[in-house]
Amino acid sequence: MDPKDTEHLPATRSSRRRATIAVPLLIAMAAAFLIAVGVALTNGHTRSSVGTGVVVIETNLAYQGAQAAGTGMVLTPSGEVLTNNHVIRGATTIDVVLPRTGRRYHARVIGYDVTDDVAVLQMTGASDLKTVSVGTASNLRAGEKVLALGNAGGTGHFTRAAGTVTGVGRSITVGDDQGGSESLRGMIETNAAVRPGDSGGPLLNSSGQVIGMDTAASASNGFVDQTTSQGFAIPIDRAMTIARQIESGRSSSTVHVGDTAFLGVEATADSYQAGAVVASVVPGSPAEAAGFAPGDVITSVGGRAISSPQELGDVVSTQPPGTSVSAVYFDQNGMAQTATLKLASGPPR
Repeated sequence: MDPKDTEHLPATRSSRRRATIAVPLLIAMAAAFLIAVGVALTNGHTRSSVGTGVVVIETNLAYQGAQAAGTGMVLTPSGEVLTNNHVIRGATTIDVVLPRTGRRYHARVIGYDVTDDVAVLQMTGASDLKTVSVGTASNLRAGEKVLALGNAGGTGHFTRAAGTVTGVGRSITVGDDQGGSESLRGMIETNAAVRPGDSGGPLLNSSGQVIGMDTAASASNGFVDQTTSQGFAIPIDRAMTIARQIESGRSSSTVHVGDTAFLGVEATADSYQAGAVVASVVPGSPAEAAGFAPGDVITSVGGRAISSPQELGDVVSTQPPGTSVSAVYFDQNGMAQTATLKLASGPPR
């Protein structure tokens, strides 16, 4: 396989989500498997340096009736943490746990990049923390030894997976357990067994420096298999460039800084008409206050046309929380309606 090949490969996110109701069977089976093999993924690397500055991230997704777990890397002694955006997407609360001591900190989202799957958090009340040693992936070549470290299975106990770099500059199409998908470019490919829960964790070189952020995994047989899975990591150089932009407070077409505006609907697509079809309304949300109901079709928000659920999310997220916007929609009877609502602050996208 050419290490520069940019063929799009299907992959799945490596975060670990635990639904409290209606758990999909495949995810439940995979979780049981991952917990069972966690010990088998460790290897002979010394414990003195590996894992310094690596933390567990636990989130509550109250609007989805679920929880999630992933991994993060501490960038500053005061508790700035780098992770994947999909680890904290939809989170109503975020906790960061120091695995060596079990100490728990609440965290807030400083900013995120949905397109490149990068997020930066700030732990509350943290100080004097150990940080990761950041290296570079600029000269990375196929065949180099690497070590993936993370919270495999969401158990809160780190596992290690040794392997080699099998490709660089890879482009992949990733899907997750929420039915979404997107493309990621320039990825590091490795045969290290990256698992659900490892997302946001470090891919280390032989010197213990971070060269990538574990993000996704795929397997040729459609299941997560210890011998055939491929792991993918975002080069740390690109992740740090995005992190520095977030730290500077500079929003862009792909980078969101600060709180996220919240409308309070779950929307689906309708093949017969453009717009975002309201599937459910969050109690106490701006959408409920404005009178939205399941079956309504939102076609405009803030003067911008809405053609899909994705576009609805994009338009809402560009508005600061607290902004009053006008929404145009068709109710269940097909009658055009207009509502004015004040956007709240909600979960990151």
